[in-house]
Amino acid sequence: MNYIFISPNFPPNYVNFSIRLKERGARVLGIGSDPYEQLSPELRGALTEYYRVYDMENYEGVLQACGFFTHKFGKIDRIESHNEYWLAQDARLRTDFNVFGFKDRDMGPIKYKSRMKDVFRSAEIPVALGRVVRSIDDARELIAETGWPVCAKPDSGVGAAHTYKLHDDDDLQLFFDSKPKIDYIMEEFIEGEIHTFDGLADRDSRVIFMNTFIFEKGVMETVNEGLDMFYYSLREIPGDILDYGTRAVEAFGLKERFFHIEFFRTEKGLVALEVNARPPGGWSMDIFNYENDADLYDRYAQLVTEGRMDEASARPYYTAYVGLKERENVFRAHTREESVEAYGDLMVHRGPIESIFSAAIGDYAYVLRSPDLSPLKEAAAFILDRR
Repeated sequence: MNYIFISPNFPPNYVNFSIRLKERGARVLGIGSDPYEQLSPELRGALTEYYRVYDMENYEGVLQACGFFTHKFGKIDRIESHNEYWLAQDARLRTDFNVFGFKDRDMGPIKYKSRMKDVFRSAEIPVALGRVVRSIDDARELIAETGWPVCAKPDSGVGAAHTYKLHDDDDLQLFFDSKPKIDYIMEEFIEGEIHTFDGLADRDSRVIFMNTFIFEKGVMETVNEGLDMFYYSLREIPGDILDYGTRAVEAFGLKERFFHIEFFRTEKGLVALEVNARPPGGWSMDIFNYENDADLYDRYAQLVTEGRMDEASARPYYTAYVGLKERENVFRAHTREESVEAYGDLMVHRGPIESIFSAAIGDYAYVLRSPDLSPLKEAAAFILDRR
């Protein structure tokens, strides 16, 4: 099997995909912009060959790299980055080389939030009232239906960048005076916790691994208000999350890939937010491993190479992610050393976060685990305490 990995060294923990794929017998071929010498020894050992493209935004250069690998090694079986930024380019390459997975024609509902709503509705999953608005009058017409506040976000965008909560007409005017010249979707603001349905689907869109996270704050608020990040997993998947989540996986046609689907949990039930056809960000892949005493990088490699996957254990642990903003205006009640001394027995991983992710998930983070949830919440409150 020839597996092309786009940007195989980003984020750093994704080197484990290449290592496990090689161990499962795949030929892993890397395409990236960094010099080969800057790749980690572990990644260089996992790659059969690496093709450097100086500008990964230049499609012709990436196309040429895939063509080179095809000429040298034969038909390409998979092209993947596991990275939301490259989803559309991955699909274009699969189209041009007739490779299994999402093609150009499939990307509309995966890329555009407005199109996602149509798919959720087709699966009878509730969504927030909203649509793309292209003028202030159009927005006011929508707000007459939704009321204030409203949320405005790029129809096609990654993460919470350029996402706004608008409270009144002054905010609306400022938004249209200063917003980037791209399509924005505007929708009613939903009060509720974010609950996720994450996992891995097989080639027939059957969910063969699943997880759920609960976020106490949304990513938009975390970024825009400079808040810390705290979320935790559950050992049992709630029935409504499982129902809507599996329906969404099938409706979106997610096959042989990780996914991250977000819902608001409100007083009236779940409301779908969006689908992400890639693993959840940050250290989530490693959190999957910690909560299951498993290796999901290897399980994925087994699925790709064998078409099947050994079952992971049934979530023997709760896990929690605690991400701290370490800024000049943030003062902690407890030092790192004090946090480790108090709750080190719960910590399975800790360390700095890459700057590209820090606005959302913090500058320094801890992963905690326990068979019980209450110790994790207690430890998180201690670690996060600000003066």
